[in-house]
Amino acid sequence: MAVVVPLPSAAMPRAKNRLRAAAERLLRRPASVTAGVVILLFVALAVFAPWFAPLDPLHSDFLMVRKGPSALHWLGTDEVGRDVLSRLIWGTRASLLAGIVPVLVACAVSVPLGVICGYAGGWIDAVVMRVTDAVLAVPFLIVAIAMAAFLGPSLHNSILAIGVAALPTFLRLARAAAMAIRTEDYVDAARVVGASPLRIVFRHVLPNMLPPLFVQASITAAAAVIAEASLSFLGLGQQPPSPSWGSMLNAAQQYMVDAPWMAVAPGAMIFVLVVALNVFGDGVRDALDTRQRR
Repeated sequence: MAVVVPLPSAAMPRAKNRLRAAAERLLRRPASVTAGVVILLFVALAVFAPWFAPLDPLHSDFLMVRKGPSALHWLGTDEVGRDVLSRLIWGTRASLLAGIVPVLVACAVSVPLGVICGYAGGWIDAVVMRVTDAVLAVPFLIVAIAMAAFLGPSLHNSILAIGVAALPTFLRLARAAAMAIRTEDYVDAARVVGASPLRIVFRHVLPNMLPPLFVQASITAAAAVIAEASLSFLGLGQQPPSPSWGSMLNAAQQYMVDAPWMAVAPGAMIFVLVVALNVFGDGVRDALDTRQRR
């Protein structure tokens, strides 16, 4: 008599149900929702910068050097008479690019490699993990600064440097998630009915890895924003006269007494964006926690 083994329920619908329940829990958290709205406002500023910026961010007016806030310049002017508000709005693009692109680069490289290491194991896992441990021994920002100095000062190079610095964290997370998922009952059931390793990875492993990866992405994005501002402050990121919050802080350090608005405005933008990303990441982490009942 032939034994009929029931097919395991697909992991994709199960993952979709968990994500839907997590979204409902997230919407019940006012702080996380507010942080998400703030992030969307920053995205809107970056995308529609030409429409939001009242003046040309590169235009210099030497008759308006270091003038305080006024009806024409709401946040004052900088050391060469450029409108601070316009430069803040255009600088949002550099910060968001530095927060999003490195995360995408790190995920694109580390997730496939982490799945291979965690699901297959063997000597590949041993070699990759030893290299990863060596890189993790150096602080994130130090790795980014070293890479940016090696590649040369520019926004693109700083984004690449931040992405390389973020690789080890995502690699270890992807490996740990793959190792945990491969021992689940539904993966064993799929293996019993003859599913290929590639099908198991795409139908069962990857969908269930998304929640922790998403949480880590939001946290890393906040660290990347700070890293980009630090690199621009050191002259390794966005190059003048292109606007960047870090380069604006670098220029403002000489005029802290005479023109404090030059430093307060970009510093406040960095603070608000980083706090919003962290609060939103914390909310997503709690919402995805299956132990949460409320």
